[in-house]
Amino acid sequence: MRKSVLIASLLLMTTAAHAGVIIEGTRLIYQGDKKEASLGISNPDNLDYLVQSWVESQDHAREKAPFLITPPLFRLDGHQDNVLRVVHTGGNLPTDRESLYWLNIKSIPSTAHHENTNTLQIAIKTRIKLIYRPEGIAGKPDEVADKLRWHKQGNNLIVSNPTPFYMNFQEITLGGKKVDNISWVAPDSDAHFAVPGGISATRVSWKIINDYGAVSHAWSASLQ
Repeated sequence: MRKSVLIASLLLMTTAAHAGVIIEGTRLIYQGDKKEASLGISNPDNLDYLVQSWVESQDHAREKAPFLITPPLFRLDGHQDNVLRVVHTGGNLPTDRESLYWLNIKSIPSTAHHENTNTLQIAIKTRIKLIYRPEGIAGKPDEVADKLRWHKQGNNLIVSNPTPFYMNFQEITLGGKKVDNISWVAPDSDAHFAVPGGISATRVSWKIINDYGAVSHAWSASLQ
């Protein structure tokens, strides 16, 4: 029987830990006044893994991300740790607001090779936010999240973000009901979230995810 190897890529959007490989963070904040940002990665498993990492822009194709990761490809042995170092390679990034990129980490477990054996090899890809914060921006998102402005238009809840930070929502509640399919609102931009019809609420509450991946306290405001 011929030996076959199947590689399946599984994209994990809400966790930074998977079989064997643990990524020490759900997001990476790159401070503009630093030469690099680092992210720990560990393997508590007995298996060895091949780990590959790279950075993508939001559109994944049209623009090359101005970041370099070292090491981009390495073997992570069982019960070993390593550190991914992200370096800003230049480019004209905005100096008055944050920029969002995606840091991808793919791990492939090693397999024992035996004659006449079929092997299933799973490559798992994790994607986390890489947020570049320029040197001139002071503070953190959870210090100014109360400045968000909200209004409802038809079946859309619209949030306006006048701050220089990406606001990553963990929860939005309108009229006591949680809003589904929430994401984030970019700096100096609006975001639209669909809500069920018939809600006549006058207030909205929200929680965001802070720099450390923790959930903030709740804010509340009237719809404008």
